[in-house]
Amino acid sequence: MFEKLETMEQKYTGISERLSQPDIVNDNILYTQLMKDFKNLTPVIEKYREYKKYRDSFDEAKELLDESGIEKDFREMAQLQYDESREAMENITQELKVLLLPKDPDDDKNVIIEIRGGAGGEEASLFANSLYRMYTMYAESKGWKQEILNSNPTELGGYKEISFSIVGEGAYSRLKYESGVHRVQRVPETESQGRIHTSTVTVAVLVEADDVELEINPTDLKIDVFRSSGAGGQKVNKTESAVRITYLPTNVVVECQDERSQYKNKDKAMKILRSRIYETMQKEQNDKIASERKMQVGTGDRSERIRTYNFPQGRLTDHRINLTIYRLEDVMNGNIDEIIDALATADQAAKLAGQE
Repeated sequence: MFEKLETMEQKYTGISERLSQPDIVNDNILYTQLMKDFKNLTPVIEKYREYKKYRDSFDEAKELLDESGIEKDFREMAQLQYDESREAMENITQELKVLLLPKDPDDDKNVIIEIRGGAGGEEASLFANSLYRMYTMYAESKGWKQEILNSNPTELGGYKEISFSIVGEGAYSRLKYESGVHRVQRVPETESQGRIHTSTVTVAVLVEADDVELEINPTDLKIDVFRSSGAGGQKVNKTESAVRITYLPTNVVVECQDERSQYKNKDKAMKILRSRIYETMQKEQNDKIASERKMQVGTGDRSERIRTYNFPQGRLTDHRINLTIYRLEDVMNGNIDEIIDALATADQAAKLAGQE
């Protein structure tokens, strides 16, 4: 590991020197790539240099302790330095192992989140809206931008389904753990007798695929236009602005009707379709390491849950890592970093164990 770190530090130093050269600065493409490499290496190199600082301190203390005739006070100071440096080196070594884990190439990309009501009827649709609000508030706290791509609202303010994009650096790295079935236990707004109902909502987090990464043959697409309609079936637009795109090789269907412009709806539908196809390709490529991949959405059945939101007790439980917290209202207001951090840590631990 340390030989690899030495090589990485040499590369880091070389990039740093090149970034100050005028011909590099004037080459936008090369400069951008070097800056990306420099940024990716910085956390590892900074941590490695911290390790080397403690290693030098450790070696110095060891040399003093090996000397004969050293005064008692000096020996005690040297022993303290020795112990502190050794502990710091052990801790930093573990941190370096995590930093050196292969990075998911999609981590820095934007995402498309699809939320659908599962079991539970109108209450599931209302909770789909609650989850949409939670994710958008989280995105806002990170300075990320969000845009609704398609939605199917209900008369009571819920969503049978809603798709939206979140644009921001590292969006996928934080939100990829949200894919799965989310179960809610609460007294529905539609329930007058105060009975607790259990409903489910499915969440799919897709990488927003770039045109460069995925070429779609236009002959593989069937594009239909129709009049958009809203909750209850009333007409929202008298023109045929809604768009339905079918990807013929796999029969994946995407609809978009939120915009009054047919062109905008088509553009948004293609964005969703591209991400779904990309996701399918990624799953196929990673079948051999499926245990390291995130849990998939499933059918929306209660038994396939990843998380439970219990409103009467103010409790949230993530079943994948047995995490339970009692600040549900805070979570529903978008404060989900504690959950994501715990999932990321568990993911890292599993990958480290797989390397041993």
